[in-house]
Amino acid sequence: MTQRYRYEYGEDPSQWGELFLPHLPAGGAHRGVVVVIHGGYWRSTYGAELGEPLAKDLAEHGMAAWNLEYRRAGNGGGWPGTFQDILAGIDKLAGLAEPHALDLSKVVALGHSAGGHLAVWAAGRDRLHGLGAAEGGLENRNDGVRLTGVVSQSGVLNLAEAGRLHLSNGAVGNLLGGPPSDFPERHRVADPMAALPLDVPVYAVHAEDDVDVPLTMSTTYAEASRTGTTPAEPYGARRPFRADRCHRGSLCDVPGAGAEAAGLTRTAGARLFLAEYDHAHSDRRRPC
Repeated sequence: MTQRYRYEYGEDPSQWGELFLPHLPAGGAHRGVVVVIHGGYWRSTYGAELGEPLAKDLAEHGMAAWNLEYRRAGNGGGWPGTFQDILAGIDKLAGLAEPHALDLSKVVALGHSAGGHLAVWAAGRDRLHGLGAAEGGLENRNDGVRLTGVVSQSGVLNLAEAGRLHLSNGAVGNLLGGPPSDFPERHRVADPMAALPLDVPVYAVHAEDDVDVPLTMSTTYAEASRTGTTPAEPYGARRPFRADRCHRGSLCDVPGAGAEAAGLTRTAGARLFLAEYDHAHSDRRRPC
């Protein structure tokens, strides 16, 4: 039976997360944690209810999941609030590890759309100081919880290009308070592309016919990551798959899963990718 625990990591009504835990035998420990970060183009119209079914499904299949809420544009978020909350929400796991037997040596973020952007961005937190995060008003703890992997589902991973394309009626400018001409530091620090190369494995999952978040948001990130020792793995872009059977949010032809993978729901597909990640990186971090 899945157990659920809600915790606040700040005083704002949107600064909370809900921990979904599978049944654990006495004396056992959970095999890592999946941080679920919902999307919605960073707007307050959408909330953690989008991630709840995914977190619940993961727990029902044996994975501890932390469904994270955060301030969005329109309810106190934007710059730097949204970004500060993502880091603080992940760091909250440090205080939950002992009472809930969590293994923080393996913390994988799973984000969809804008949540994919935030998940990949958080994986690059060690590079934020060099990008000028402090000058931009963003605080970053040196002793915070580090991500060991990311699964991005239709993530907005090329923020500069998303801004140029005016995606979702200017969602990037809305998030960061204006265009890069007015706030160049914010746009640089907020863009996952600027933190490359990473030593954290990133699985970039994207449907070819996604009309809300173009495929280029993942493919350009994956190509740029090739300069590092741990390049991003683009699924649905470089890997063979049947685009005619792929829909927004599905994970399409997971290697070894057969043709049925093209019709998977986001939850089932996410489990397969996380299982593959677990197998590939069970001996600590190494390139995909």
